[in-house]
Amino acid sequence: MRASRKPTRVDPTRLLQIIDDFPLARVVVLGDFIVDEFIYGEIARVSREAPVLILNYNSTEIVPGGAGNAAANVAALGGTALAVGVIGRDETGERLVESMQPRIDLQGVVRPRDFRTPTKTRILAGGIHSAKQQVVRIDRATGALPPDTDRRALGTRLLAAASRANALLVSDYGSGLVTPALVTEAQGRLRRWRDAPVLVDSRYSLLRFRGMTACTPNEPEVEQLFGIRIGENRRVLERAGRELLRRTRAEAALITRGSRGMALFEPQRPTEHIPIFGSDQIADVTGAGDTVIATMTVALAAGASFLEAARLANYAGGIAVMKRGTATVSRDEVADAVRSDRG
Repeated sequence: MRASRKPTRVDPTRLLQIIDDFPLARVVVLGDFIVDEFIYGEIARVSREAPVLILNYNSTEIVPGGAGNAAANVAALGGTALAVGVIGRDETGERLVESMQPRIDLQGVVRPRDFRTPTKTRILAGGIHSAKQQVVRIDRATGALPPDTDRRALGTRLLAAASRANALLVSDYGSGLVTPALVTEAQGRLRRWRDAPVLVDSRYSLLRFRGMTACTPNEPEVEQLFGIRIGENRRVLERAGRELLRRTRAEAALITRGSRGMALFEPQRPTEHIPIFGSDQIADVTGAGDTVIATMTVALAAGASFLEAARLANYAGGIAVMKRGTATVSRDEVADAVRSDRG
């Protein structure tokens, strides 16, 4: 095991230079595009019909989730996001497309007529003078994958988008749409760009992907992959991170650890343990992983080292978890965080 040590200092001026170059990133975002629906209400009373709360409805908000949130974060950071995925022609799909335009390029999106757009509905309740808290979440999955003709169209559009990009971000939420073969094909098209980064975030199947530039799993996902419990045990974390590098043949692995910060693993280099930026009193982790991989991808495409990209992703992730709901983080917010950090 490598000895624990203080985090390596990264020059803030260099980080600000990288942020200035964020607009150079043209990122294909391949994955599962999900509708994140938030229904807000105020608690009225307890029902006489059953021991449940009655809410007075206030409003509904629709925002891009999954790969859509990753693409929205790429755009908010100043990069160009080229979306490649499947969105249905149902009502929620139409609202998702509307929420992504015009800041995200949707030429690579396939729109089957019989495809149900996956939707996560979160109902939040609170009093007039209190913060809204999530009461229940309702998930509506896609059901069946699109037919072969639509999946072939997706592959064609992926290659077309990759020819216009200098980075690939894969956001696999487990629908079965994203496959290692599809990613490998896109990697081949990206090879015309020297050192074009390919980053993968896979909820359930990360070990199926090989030869990526970097992956960004959270700690519970790593624990599930290897059947372990990490907690405060850095020895277990170290073994898991090194095994993740070996099994995926990635150039780097960034494990996000919630209030414990992040751990960056690179072959033949000591592990970097990066403390959480900002308060550890987290408001909402919804979509924070999308913010992290988006920032890491944009930074690498802008010329950052793995450590520099991880530092910037840590700033962005720290900002995202202090926002309610599925949130994006802007380039100016990340720059302000770099300037304000005295760590």
